[in-house]
Amino acid sequence: MSVLAARLGRIKPSPTMAVTAKAQDMQRAGEDVIGLGAGEPDFDTPDFVVQAAIEAMKRGETKYAPPAGIFELREAVCRKFKRENNLDYTPEQICIGVGGKQIIYNAMMATLDPGDEVIVPAPYWVSYTDIAVLAEGKPVIVEGPESNNFKITPEQLEAAITPKSKWFVLNSPSNPTGSAYSYDDLKALADVLMKHPNVLIFADDIYEHIIYDDFKFHTIAQVEPGLMDRTLTMNGLSKAYCMTGWRVGYAGGPIELIKGINNIQSQNCSSTSTISQWAAVEALDGDQSFIAENVKIFKERRDLVVSMLNQAKGIRCATPEGAFYVYPSLAGCMGKKTPDGKVIETDEDFVTYLLDTEGVAAVHGEAFGLSPYLRISYATATEILEDACMRIQRACAALT
Repeated sequence: MSVLAARLGRIKPSPTMAVTAKAQDMQRAGEDVIGLGAGEPDFDTPDFVVQAAIEAMKRGETKYAPPAGIFELREAVCRKFKRENNLDYTPEQICIGVGGKQIIYNAMMATLDPGDEVIVPAPYWVSYTDIAVLAEGKPVIVEGPESNNFKITPEQLEAAITPKSKWFVLNSPSNPTGSAYSYDDLKALADVLMKHPNVLIFADDIYEHIIYDDFKFHTIAQVEPGLMDRTLTMNGLSKAYCMTGWRVGYAGGPIELIKGINNIQSQNCSSTSTISQWAAVEALDGDQSFIAENVKIFKERRDLVVSMLNQAKGIRCATPEGAFYVYPSLAGCMGKKTPDGKVIETDEDFVTYLLDTEGVAAVHGEAFGLSPYLRISYATATEILEDACMRIQRACAALT
């Protein structure tokens, strides 16, 4: 008899975490492996944020925090939403989580009854669907094709909505593709959602500040204020502020929903680190200029990776508007043989071949709901990316 709950059989470990862990194990064993699986900036947390944490510890800010988060951080989040998104929230409408992922988990656990549907555009971040399943919901996948820059249309959204629809999850810029919804894109989706008051909207804006060229970021409640009372606008410190390990996410939403999320949090972790929360106050209120400096480097890396991947035989790579991922098509590699005679039938076959022969670890597209692709994170040093892309070119050239 298994000691594990049956619900665990309905989910799988995070593929991105699994690839990263495997690459690290191989590196520790002395193998020459380049890990491109983790969505984690290689820049250090800014010094002024680190100093804020040190000062907080010296002041004795080391006790439990309330489940909603410290009041000072919730005030800082309100200022951020007003300053950058023109969204008006009160501290009572803000929740602080152990990263954005926990806010997603808490929101789904607080709202989903068995069989409730969660509409998720594909390609999607790997945790959306499994979290919905853990909460006894039913993911409804809507494919955003490469021909539409991996975005779904209003007609597709309308067709996916049923009386059982509870959430629509919108991640822009996207993990894994880096594609982003423009103001007009969001307005068209919002027009559909305005006709369906039963649908809550989860806006995952974690890559808000990592955008390129002339793209202008908007969040959906900003575009359509009529959706404000049923939208959870989520963001965090991990990506733009280079604070992945500090584990601070936040969201603003209607008070009833925030209370439900905080009730869940009170029973599963109490709160995220008080020290991290004080650092987050300084991050949100302090000098933001480092973000633009980092984004300039990310853009240079994006351009390098897109150019080199498009030179690889059998690979086609679109240029993303944001985040720090590319999602190249492997269609030209399918059906080809490796030097040892194995046929590449799936994108998972390709990433296995790539790791085994060239020591490059990436995540296969099936994990994100759309094949045959792979996700590559370019949030690592430029010289490492150049080496990795040369290895990918070599692996593709060896296929026949």
